Amino acid sequence: MSTTDRTSDPDAPERTDGAEDAPGSTDGAEGAGEACSPGRVGRPRASDADGLLAEQLLRLTRRLHRIQKRHLEPVGITPAQSRLLRTVAAFGGPPRMADLAARLEVVPRAVTSLVDGLEAAGRVRRAPDPDNRRVIRIELTDAGRATLRELRSARRAAAEDILAPLTAEQREVLGGLLTALVDPGPEGGR
Repeated sequence: MSTTDRTSDPDAPERTDGAEDAPGSTDGAEGAGEACSPGRVGRPRASDADGLLAEQLLRLTRRLHRIQKRHLEPVGITPAQSRLLRTVAAFGGPPRMADLAARLEVVPRAVTSLVDGLEAAGRVRRAPDPDNRRVIRIELTDAGRATLRELRSARRAAAEDILAPLTAEQREVLGGLLTALVDPGPEGGR
């Protein structure tokens, strides 16, 4: 997520991995415009092609964020709150705030503000840990479970919007490529 996207979504969690996109940054894609310059002869250099690809991925990420946000508005939830709610549901039992921060790769204060918003809407509740009352766990409420069902529909609609131009075969290829990028394995994970 770029700085611009975090600015437009005040609920977006702050990342702790040091990743920071400067406004207009292409993540090392300097010269990306050269790869598609009209007067250029021959094939683009590999670095130009990679820069262009990086820029396209950033633009796609921003577009996906805008589409997802539009589909989540009727549910009354931000993308960051949606991600937190789905993360709470993915745990075997009610997680601690620190567990959520670690899983989401954000600072704990970002989780606190997201939980505050979801709790105010009645979607989660804070509950003391039965074994250690100093520890607070986050539980889904019935309203939170209902919101998760709405979110699944909203996410499907957002995915259909973004993937509409692609055939079923192209979607399958894209899925494989994205899996390779998201989970590169031990060699690519550096």
